[in-house]
Order: sequence, then structure tokens, then C-alpha cells
Amino acid sequence: ELRVRVRLPGGQVTEESLQADSGSDCISLELRTADGALVTLTADFRQEVKIFRALILGELERGQSQFQALCFITRLHRNEIIPSESMAKLRQKNPRTVRQAEEVRGLEHLSMDVAVNFSKGAQLSSHIHNVCAEAKEAIYTREEDVKFWLEKGVDGSMFEVLPQTSDLPDLQRCKLCADRWKPCICSYSLSIEWYPCMLKYCKSRDAGGKVSSYKCGIRSCQKGYTFDYYVPQKQLCLWDEET
Repeated sequence: ELRVRVRLPGGQVTEESLQADSGSDCISLELRTADGALVTLTADFRQEVKIFRALILGELERGQSQFQALCFITRLHRNEIIPSESMAKLRQKNPRTVRQAEEVRGLEHLSMDVAVNFSKGAQLSSHIHNVCAEAKEAIYTREEDVKFWLEKGVDGSMFEVLPQTSDLPDLQRCKLCADRWKPCICSYSLSIEWYPCMLKYCKSRDAGGKVSSYKCGIRSCQKGYTFDYYVPQKQLCLWDEET
């Protein structure tokens, strides 16, 4: 396990932990955000799946439970993140250093229009069972990613298309919805402040003048995501309010 200190947008420093398992070809990364939420990213290279999980502290005084868990599952593209065997070899040279990502990748806005059945999710990725256990009723993905997985032979019965604005014309964004018990479209944003996104290659020349390249480090990135998804009542989306 690698622990890195990173600076959050508000200036606070948080610790991020990164783990790689080259046997199951996956990596996971965890950090606590400024508002106390615990965000985990799991990348399953074998199944081409990435899982974001957020454990959000509940507002007890507003009738919410201690924490709310959300899982967002999207397709993992090649070259988004370094391979698990490279991640496993990373060593922390200066543990006190506060890291800043070298590259800020653009914010991705994703419309999560499909719900995933937790008990069947294991065939999409074996990691869903562990990572999303607290979020059984709140696992979301996108129709375009589902199409990709169906072509790979994943069982379609685990997916259920969620109500869209076209089905329910008065479906509003939760932050504009006055009634806490009405369905609405919720928005949740998270940011992975520091992750190894690319390998760096250096060139060397041998005595005969032959040039070869070798891995000589990593490039780090920061990336933000905003997920929009349907909730049956605004009470499940109390953070998404005009402050």
C-alpha cells in the first residue's frame, strides 16, 4: 500500500491510499474529501470496469441515516490509469511531501441512467460485491457503458433503465425541487486529486549507439466527475441544494 499526501481544493491536506493487486489485475485508491466523505476508486482492468464509491456523512438532524453510500460504475478505458503491475512497484520516496498532480484532466459530466442489481453485479466485476455492499440500492451506470458490456457477454438482467425526464416531464433537478418526498435528478460530484495516469519513458543509448526506451517514472493527474442520476425522493439527495 502506498500513502500519499495531497492538497484538496480548499487547501486542506488529506492522505490518499493506493493499492494494487497485480494477481487480480486491479487497483484501488481511497481519499477523504473536505466535507468528510470517503471516496474510493477501484479499477478492474480485467473486466474493463471502474467503480466509484462515495460514503457521504448523513445529516442526522434532517432524518438521514449515519451515512449514505453511492456506487457509480463506468467503463474503464485503456491508458486512463497506469497498469496494476506498475502501480504495485511504486514506492513512496518522501512521505511528508504534499503532492500536486502534474496534469488536470477535464471534468467529466456523466448521466447515470441505469441501475445495477447488486446481487447479480458480480459477473460485471467481482469487486462490486465488496465495494458496493453498503450501496446495494444505489448502484448506477450508463446506457452506453451497458451496451459495451453486453457485447462482451455480460448478462443484461442485472441492468434496469431508470426513469428519464422524457418519461416524467415534471422531473426536476433535486436542487430546484421544493418537495423532499418527490422524485428528482440528483447530482453528486467527486474528484480524484492525485493518481498515476501515465508511465513516463526515458531513452538510453548503449555503447554501440543503439537507442532503447525504459520506464522511468509516472505522470500524475487530477480529475473531477459529476454524476447525475434519478432518486425516488429528494430526501436521498440533501447535499444537492442551493446553498
